[in-house]
Amino acid sequence: MKYDYLIVGAGLYGAVFAREATDAGKTVLVVDKRAHIAGNAYTEKVEGIDVHRYGAHIFHTNRTDVWEYVNRFVRFNRFTNSPVANYHGEIYSLPFNMYTFNRMWGVTTPQQAAEKIAQQRAAAGISEPRNLEEQAIALVGSDIYEKLVKGYTEKQWGRPCAELPSFVIRRLPVRLTYDNNYFNALYQGIPIGGYTKLVEALLAGVELRLNTDYLADRASLSKLAERVVFTGPIDAYFDYCFGALEYRSVRFQTQVLDVPNYQGNAVVNYTDAETPYTRVIEHKWFTFGLDEKGRELPKTVISREYSAEWQVGDEPYYPVNDEKNSALYRRYQLLASREPNVFFGGRLAEYKYYDMDAVIASALAATSKIL
Repeated sequence: MKYDYLIVGAGLYGAVFAREATDAGKTVLVVDKRAHIAGNAYTEKVEGIDVHRYGAHIFHTNRTDVWEYVNRFVRFNRFTNSPVANYHGEIYSLPFNMYTFNRMWGVTTPQQAAEKIAQQRAAAGISEPRNLEEQAIALVGSDIYEKLVKGYTEKQWGRPCAELPSFVIRRLPVRLTYDNNYFNALYQGIPIGGYTKLVEALLAGVELRLNTDYLADRASLSKLAERVVFTGPIDAYFDYCFGALEYRSVRFQTQVLDVPNYQGNAVVNYTDAETPYTRVIEHKWFTFGLDEKGRELPKTVISREYSAEWQVGDEPYYPVNDEKNSALYRRYQLLASREPNVFFGGRLAEYKYYDMDAVIASALAATSKIL
């Protein structure tokens, strides 16, 4: 065997594992079926703009160790995520905060906003929320639910809000302050030069084979290493023997526009049910409209995001962590625990929605234990 570790997947989890293993003196081979590194965090230059090919990625964390770790490899800018919502031309601040409540109801104080939410929650008769719809109304009232939550969420998940679990909405910040910062995190920003630059630095000196489908050539590739680190879909590893885990997928329509400014913000969510896409990303505003040398960019690149039902062969994005899929994942997890010399890690192998800092922390914890 030529390598200590064969790492399947050149995304953040695989790249961190490869870096730590290499620095520990292990021999490593990384393979990825795509033609590029960095997984869904991949960024590519278009008209001098770092375009997030698989959707917006904003790094944020409260973990000083993770922040210091990534800053070993690349510098970050000071980008703060402040998306806005567009409901039939009405613009609202996200996350839900006093600007949102003022625009919706004309209230100007936190007490007035809290009273309005409490009134609408009481009118809806909600005490113990049983689903996403009831949880959203309990959090922000029926007006905001109808305009800013319902249409967007049902487009994103392809299911009525009353059929979605309540925990899906609990990640959404609600603040009785005039604070437009979506992430209440100590550290936040975008890698200068894009996420591809970060992963390139993580994989420096590591042998890499792209356009290599591990599952299509598993027997011969596995023979190359003592251990395999698998970051792909856990159900695909086992040939979907119990059936496929469900995801939501996303389709992107990306355009180069010969204008300097299309929407004035990096992220605009379209929350009405009639607009077919969920949001529009204007990539240049992740870097304040400037290139790496601080020069203004004359053109812009936008991506419209369309949520879609996932089928085997599509790119999986958001796991559907309902009871049925969670039970199915546990069956695959049991098979994985019996797999000799194979370690499963990352969002697809663990069927978990991971923020980027959590992916990196998980990979660091795994390497600390295994190595």
